[in-house]
Amino acid sequence: MSAPRVTALRYLWTHHRWGMIGFGAALMLALLFAVRLTVFTIYWADPAHRNQPIAGWMTPGYIARSYDVDAAVIRAALPITAPARSTLAEIAERSSIPLPVLLTHIEDAIRAAAAPLPRRSSPWCRAMACCWWRLALFSRVLRCLFPAR
Repeated sequence: MSAPRVTALRYLWTHHRWGMIGFGAALMLALLFAVRLTVFTIYWADPAHRNQPIAGWMTPGYIARSYDVDAAVIRAALPITAPARSTLAEIAERSSIPLPVLLTHIEDAIRAAAAPLPRRSSPWCRAMACCWWRLALFSRVLRCLFPAR
């Protein structure tokens, strides 16, 4: 009789169980973030989710993403400091302001924030302007990891 074959996974599980558990947990976490990235990318790539009419069910963060403005602009237009994920209807109720008045304040803030910003001609230019620092950081990390000889 021959000895049973020991596969690499069986060996690792037998001798490095905690390492395998940690690797599996890290793999699951990476998969979760990859799925989350894919879902958000597909959702926000749809033009129907851009510049929607502001309604009471929306959160300030949703409005900031939809109108491509900084979230601080939306928060500055709110009469109170709202907890995370509060809808505009809840904020209007807490601050005793009618919802249409609050919507008008937010729309004015968006118009004021969007007016002085010049738009670049192509989406490629906008993407590169946003990501130049990431490219610089990546090249610096590569230079540290693989120095020239």
